[in-house]
Amino acid sequence: MTRRDIRGNLHYNSLVPDPLAQRRAVWAALNGDPFDVLVIGGGINGAGIARDAVMRGLRTALVERGDFASGTSSRSSKLIHGGLRYLEQAKIRLVLEAVRERERLRRLAPHLVRPQPFLFPVYRGGPMGWLKLAAGLTAYDLLAGFWQVRRHRMLGRRAVEATEPTLRREGLQGGGLYWDYRTDDARLVLETAMAAAREGAAVASYAEVKALEKEGGRIIGARVIDRLGGGEALVRTRVVVNAAGPWVDKVSALDAPGPPRLRLTKGVHVVVPRARVGHSAAIVLRAVADGRVMFVIPWGDHTMVGTTDTDHAGGPDVPPTVEAADVAYLLDTVNHYFPAARLGPGDVVSAFAGLRPLVAAPVGADLAPSAVSREEEIFTSASGLVSIAGGKLTTYRLVAASVVDRVAALLHAAGDPRSFGPSRTGDIPLPGGTARPEVLAAAALSRDGHGLSRSALEHLADRYGSRLDELLGLVARDRRLGEPLVASLPERRAEVVEAVESEWALTLEDVLRRRTQVALKDGAAGTDVAGEVATLMAEALGWDRNAARAAAEDYVRAVRASRTWR
Repeated sequence: MTRRDIRGNLHYNSLVPDPLAQRRAVWAALNGDPFDVLVIGGGINGAGIARDAVMRGLRTALVERGDFASGTSSRSSKLIHGGLRYLEQAKIRLVLEAVRERERLRRLAPHLVRPQPFLFPVYRGGPMGWLKLAAGLTAYDLLAGFWQVRRHRMLGRRAVEATEPTLRREGLQGGGLYWDYRTDDARLVLETAMAAAREGAAVASYAEVKALEKEGGRIIGARVIDRLGGGEALVRTRVVVNAAGPWVDKVSALDAPGPPRLRLTKGVHVVVPRARVGHSAAIVLRAVADGRVMFVIPWGDHTMVGTTDTDHAGGPDVPPTVEAADVAYLLDTVNHYFPAARLGPGDVVSAFAGLRPLVAAPVGADLAPSAVSREEEIFTSASGLVSIAGGKLTTYRLVAASVVDRVAALLHAAGDPRSFGPSRTGDIPLPGGTARPEVLAAAALSRDGHGLSRSALEHLADRYGSRLDELLGLVARDRRLGEPLVASLPERRAEVVEAVESEWALTLEDVLRRRTQVALKDGAAGTDVAGEVATLMAEALGWDRNAARAAAEDYVRAVRASRTWR
């Protein structure tokens, strides 16, 4: 059920969760009155832009060709960090922006942005000596100032060995212990898009722009198709923002032909059992093969290792794959620095590859993939298409504000008398961010918890934050929804229902890879429970038995096809 506010934006009645009715309402809105801005792309940039725009009073639509965060934004190292490596490049402004945004995001989403200690070991003959590291971490703390979670500590060799006893000792001279943050990147995107929808934006996934409509040389709308339902909308809008990530060049080509602005590089991560590595902190290492910085990050009972950085041979429609060479590159480094790990391809629980949509260097500049700038670029075409390329997860909110400033300027230039004001996204928490998760879990346990254990409540509070009561309401409705989805993982069956009823999940991959982390932390990637998941999704999505079976089979086939490294 929906209602409209005075700007004509949509608002949902969450007491009656009917995802198909809500989707129909959104498509009706897309076909309805003109928008001020249509945002193309449901990754972190697009979701952030939509939220910023609607909070400033613009009638806003957001469309994504797949699931939210299904491209680059769910395939990162899942870190919110200040950009320590930018200090080496003397990019002080970037570091200052990042450390401030790091702390701001922790306050906006305390359930999704959590402190994480990092150990940077120093080895004899390495490019980073103990004194140089100490100077860098001191500068890092000084730039963070008030926004620093904890100050760094320099450690001697024995202290490093005591902190991480499984770390390679040969050549070890000491190290530095500092703090950044980890996150669930897919859910950060999701909650940002949800926040935009709650403010009244029309938000649709599996909605692909196939053409841009023009009048007098200016873009006035877009033709959008429903990739699942087969419908089509002519979305009329005053400004179009192209935040399509790896597809930025493809969307730009719908406007006018031109040289590519992006250089796509591939980044691969692998997930292995944490007990095999035996570490407690996140570890910053230099890859054995080429000296690139990479991370070994604790992730519950698992360890995430990444990332690679190689050019992507195909365009954005050619999915990046994890090759045996990618896995070997990462595992060789882990095995070198953690000699007892002895990891092989058979020990990899999961692996994923993503594309970095980097702004291409000028013609003639022969740069290695890792040397290409990660900074964003905003550009406006002659017809008024505003495109954003590049950018980083940590500073997405600042990028969004800059893009909406550009949109507001275009509207003013076209005669719009409204005053949109500055960005407001830095002061209002994301949907689950109104209370700290540990407080929420303790409160739920003291009440009833509906039979859930302390660890189960803590897991749900960490993932959903102040939306925890929505999950508990599902369990109260049916106690079986409080049972684990996979015996070895903390995910509950209620999370599947929540994903479909309240989080726009429309496929099994949406649920198992992005709403939860089953596909990343279960050795079978959730294929053993695919039938059960499809059954849980079926009622809300109107699937009959045959449709549910087909959805489960499609997911299993996709998982098997993706395991190219084995």
